[in-house]
Amino acid sequence: MKIDGLSGFIANAINQEQKKQVETGNVFADLLKSVNQAQNESAKAIEDFVAGNGVELHEVMIAGEKAKTSLDLLMEIRNKTIDMYKELTKIPI
Repeated sequence: MKIDGLSGFIANAINQEQKKQVETGNVFADLLKSVNQAQNESAKAIEDFVAGNGVELHEVMIAGEKAKTSLDLLMEIRNKTIDMYKELTKIPI
């Protein structure tokens, strides 16, 4: 039976942690992209409605509310992150 050294275990743990950090960064990037996409879809729905391209008013309202809700969620995540940072900076070392 072969016993692996501690260095292999540490290297594996570091690789897994780096992979988690990349995935977390992708979550925020995906959230920003989805908010931007919702905003663009809302603007497109408004343009189509005004131009008379067969878009109903309720579709415009739904797209607008979806975009607003997405942006509100993003802003709340930002606010909570800032609050967390402020709390962490108050901790004495």
